[in-house]
Amino acid sequence: MYTLGIDIGSSSSKAVILEDGQRTVAEAAVQVGTGTSGPSRVLEEVFAGTGLTRADMAFTVATGYGRFSIEGADKQISEITCHAKGIHHLIPDARTIIDIGGQDAKAIQLDSRGNISKFVMNDKCAAGTGRFLDVMSRVLEIPLDKMGEAHFRATEVAPVSSTCTVFAESEVISQLSKGLPRENIVAGVHQSVASKACALAYRVGVEPAVVMCGGVAQNPGVVDAMEKELGQSIIVAPHPQLTGALGAALLAYETWKKEHQA
Repeated sequence: MYTLGIDIGSSSSKAVILEDGQRTVAEAAVQVGTGTSGPSRVLEEVFAGTGLTRADMAFTVATGYGRFSIEGADKQISEITCHAKGIHHLIPDARTIIDIGGQDAKAIQLDSRGNISKFVMNDKCAAGTGRFLDVMSRVLEIPLDKMGEAHFRATEVAPVSSTCTVFAESEVISQLSKGLPRENIVAGVHQSVASKACALAYRVGVEPAVVMCGGVAQNPGVVDAMEKELGQSIIVAPHPQLTGALGAALLAYETWKKEHQA
């Protein structure tokens, strides 16, 4: 029996197919989100080569910012719930989840059974999110996937103190005009993201194991800055962009089981 989880975010679309709530049959991610071709493209990719179709899915759960735009989904569940489910499945010892996505950041506290005790979310400002890093990557002329490498070449952290993306962009341009090394500015950008994300984590309470997910978790420079900010190690979830879609597929399986055992 197959279930499908679809996570449509502001800047990416993800999907996971599970068999019997355990085995991952297929997974896919497309780097464009709601309001674009991303949702249809990710579904095309996740089914490619599996021999399966939407009709073979016993239950489908949609999550993320664009979850209500998915036609044919049996249920819509918040990304908070889905990320918690996916992380607990992958890392049962997780107690604090930090999720940094394209345009928002979240901190979630779990109990020993994987239930959500508390959560906070920043979705009002792009500062401290993937969008912030996109802007800084463009200004610094360093590809996003090379920012982590640049971070570890820094000799010191150039402060990026502005809390607004627009003002921070001006601050970085000013630093470049003064001749500051780009690597040091990258470290400052990462420190800025880390401080904002960790502030959310402190609000829910930081308890190990601390797990990071979301697209920004793929940037080792941000992870390093966050570990220094928190003073403890962080586990990066396997395939960190896909934890919400995985959680959605797991919840689809659980929902289907409840309905058919009643």
